[in-house]
Amino acid sequence: MARADDIDRIKDGLLAAAEAVAPFTPGDIAFERKEGRGDPVTEADQAADTVLRNLLPQSGEGWLSEETVDDASRLECARVWVVDPIDGTREFIEGIPEWCISIGLLEDGVPVAGGILNPATGELVLGSVETGVTYNGAPASVSEPGPDHVVTVLASRSEIKRGEWAAFENDRFLVKPCGSVAYKLGLVAAGQADATWTLVPKSEWDVVAGTALVRGAGGLVTLADGDAPRFNKPSPLFPNYVAAGKTVSGAIGPMLGGP
Repeated sequence: MARADDIDRIKDGLLAAAEAVAPFTPGDIAFERKEGRGDPVTEADQAADTVLRNLLPQSGEGWLSEETVDDASRLECARVWVVDPIDGTREFIEGIPEWCISIGLLEDGVPVAGGILNPATGELVLGSVETGVTYNGAPASVSEPGPDHVVTVLASRSEIKRGEWAAFENDRFLVKPCGSVAYKLGLVAAGQADATWTLVPKSEWDVVAGTALVRGAGGLVTLADGDAPRFNKPSPLFPNYVAAGKTVSGAIGPMLGGP
């Protein structure tokens, strides 16, 4: 299948999910708590999930979504769609425009294509490792700040509030709060920020699309120890990641305990 067809399907999915979410008002929507960690979920999450599940996977393709009960049959599939119908549900509930719809495509456990759409800001980041990446339709690439430039880092808003990022705030790094993990990765891919990383585990649906986009835009996404991550594992919990351009990425790993 031509990669352009995958990208078209991703774009169509993003727009269809945004249409499903449109009747719901960010900042004025009821929510429930999921069992377990108690993460919030809304009718908008579920509406977008239904649309994407009906539109994206074709015969023989797997499916992994935050809002769908996991089906282990995906582990036998060479191609797997990994989506978060609304990444940043907390921000969506609070009316903070830092949430997005995230769609990623894996081939043999490797992120190859993805897209994120932030309906609140109108930002669309779309592409693949073969075709490159666009930001609102224009070609985009990761930034490569020189050694004398300040590196803008997007960090978890809740982690910043807990003081967990204080150690990284210095003359080299300017830490800015941002909600959705996928949105942060999309902004790095688009060159709108220099880097992002996580201090706590995330789920595959948070990072697959963004990983494909950052790589397609010329950047690197690694684990904190520098290893390349693999996806479509039985447990979709993802330990950590570092996403940045090549000039910055090597300086971040040692700060997080890597080589």
